[in-house]
Amino acid sequence: MAEKSYNADDLKILEGLEAVRIRPGMYIGSTGTRGLHHILWEIVDNAIDEAANDYADEITVKLWKDGSASVRDNGRGMPTDVNTKVKMSGVEIIFTKLHAGGKFDNENYAFSGGLHGVGASVTNALSEWLEVEVYRGSVYKMRFTSTYDKVKKKWQCGIPAAPLNNTGVKTKEKGTFVRFMPDKAVFDTVEWNYDVVSKRLKELAFLNKGVKINLIDERDLYEYVENEYGEGQTRVKIPPREPVSYKYDGGLVDFVKYLSADDTPLYSDPLYYSVIKDIQLKGFPPAKIKIEYALAHTKNDTESLYSFVNNISTIEGGYHETGFHSGLLKTVNDYARTSGVLKAKDAPFIADDIKEGLSAVLTVKMANVQFEGQTKTKLGNPEVRLPVEQAVIEGLSKLAGDRKLKPIFDKIAQKAKFAADDRIKHRAERDVAKAASENDGLNLVGKLAACSGRNPEQNELFIVEGDSAGGTAKQARVRQFQSILPLRGKPLNVQKKTALQALQNEEIKTLISAIGAGFNRSFDIEKSKYKKVIILSDADQDGMHIRCILLTFFFKYMRDLVNAGCVYIGMPPLYKVYKKDVVEYAYDDAELDEKIKLVGRGYQLQRYKGLGEMSADQLWETTMDPHTRNLIQVTVDDAAAASQVIEMLMGDKVEGRKEFLAQNANFNKVDGFIERVKFKNDSTGDSD
Repeated sequence: MAEKSYNADDLKILEGLEAVRIRPGMYIGSTGTRGLHHILWEIVDNAIDEAANDYADEITVKLWKDGSASVRDNGRGMPTDVNTKVKMSGVEIIFTKLHAGGKFDNENYAFSGGLHGVGASVTNALSEWLEVEVYRGSVYKMRFTSTYDKVKKKWQCGIPAAPLNNTGVKTKEKGTFVRFMPDKAVFDTVEWNYDVVSKRLKELAFLNKGVKINLIDERDLYEYVENEYGEGQTRVKIPPREPVSYKYDGGLVDFVKYLSADDTPLYSDPLYYSVIKDIQLKGFPPAKIKIEYALAHTKNDTESLYSFVNNISTIEGGYHETGFHSGLLKTVNDYARTSGVLKAKDAPFIADDIKEGLSAVLTVKMANVQFEGQTKTKLGNPEVRLPVEQAVIEGLSKLAGDRKLKPIFDKIAQKAKFAADDRIKHRAERDVAKAASENDGLNLVGKLAACSGRNPEQNELFIVEGDSAGGTAKQARVRQFQSILPLRGKPLNVQKKTALQALQNEEIKTLISAIGAGFNRSFDIEKSKYKKVIILSDADQDGMHIRCILLTFFFKYMRDLVNAGCVYIGMPPLYKVYKKDVVEYAYDDAELDEKIKLVGRGYQLQRYKGLGEMSADQLWETTMDPHTRNLIQVTVDDAAAASQVIEMLMGDKVEGRKEFLAQNANFNKVDGFIERVKFKNDSTGDSD
């Protein structure tokens, strides 16, 4: 075969916003639910940036009947004059040019979440149409559309219908209005999730003290009601939701109270401090960094620290969290020494001691942020650690000097001392965790059917409900890369137990041993034997409960595994529809109707009540074969929301639990459990 020529003419040059349309995942992570909401956040973040820099105090997000969304702020309004270099209006530049905007220096935005300069243009590129109105003395309007040119065989993305139009209408209003229609040709779904939107807006209101954020949902809503005599259901239209507004004059203090509302507080009011410091980032001129935090302690033994950089949730942490922890540790140690809580003979507290029962929110606002990746989940500026540490030390030291607050600091020091004493007394936790991780012979004999492969990137661990289904899964698996761990009964609900109590449970010890990466604060994801941990349970109430218990365990004691996208839910089918050689599987009742039509008259129907009813071949084909199975990849974009849902479902308080389950219980899905999940079909790589 002759070698194909390869020269400069073979290189494809993507013009304008075409690159975004061709490879949307590079800019928004996925084309599923998460990516859909990402293009809304890009516009919301622009409005929030106006508020964060004290140019706006009200933002309104609206979900329209036609499926479009809009964001209105009362900030300065996008620039409408013409840029002398490119001969375009500021509005056209913002919506058509990647890496263009007013956020690459400190002149217009001291603090900004949209630092890549791609936000508004990416939203434009992935929309059927986008409309902008700017209010700066007059009303300015502009419209953009995206179409596919069949002749040139390329996308015309975000093309202006006409130059920016000064309508001549005078106005005393100020700000920007953006409305856009997500493109069905790009996204797997274009249905906005009200809960996702409302929770994010509520979070932003907490983070931006005094800013009012409104949410209006004008879409038609429906519910299913049982027909008379219980024969099927009817889809009934219901009234639209009432508009809601979020505004918190207490800011982070209100946020901490909200986050710890289900726990017993150690003292009445959270501690709060805010300061602006100088910072010198490598390669940039001197700048300012605003550091703000609020913290409280509860009587439980877990830490809940939620950090943000320019209103972006940094669920994977970063140097700001490192500085916060080191500053808090030094302050509590110094106070404990001077107050006598720590005696001369006592060893100083370690980080784990001061983390017990801590509920805190830390925000950093600065220019020239380096996030690790476009998804912005980890702060990568090492220079941030020291000013945050200094802010914690000086802030808490000042507060500790207030006589009225001294009892609070006494309680904090005493709680740390109790944790330290308990740590020394119960070294068994570490020993048991180590034994559970390393002693496979003790914990896994007769339980784990291990794969022969040793490459964690390829290996999969199926956690299977019941010995019967476990036996079938062992027959169905590919031994080279698939391990099977049958569960003998329900694991322990760790939300109601201490770490030591969790380690005394045989099923928990078996899980720790199988994964091999440690437990709790000693967990090291790099040591995990599997980069896919798949929960495989029946699609019924018991199966859902097992899913919840296991997800609670992973979220509480192996959260890095969840953050890294290594935890999945296996999706077994509910029905088999077949006729002669035609076989189709349905995963819910809605899909069943489609499959029946596909198979046609004379079909036969099998309802699977559990995994154990499937043959090895059926289980492989529907649930375990990477080319045909459906997996739900569990992701946590909003750790605070996830923590609250877990506490509601698995904690001690029952108020609201029945109502929540009644509204969200669909035992073959988990959307209601952790707020955002990503569906992934291994054979295509498509995400939702």
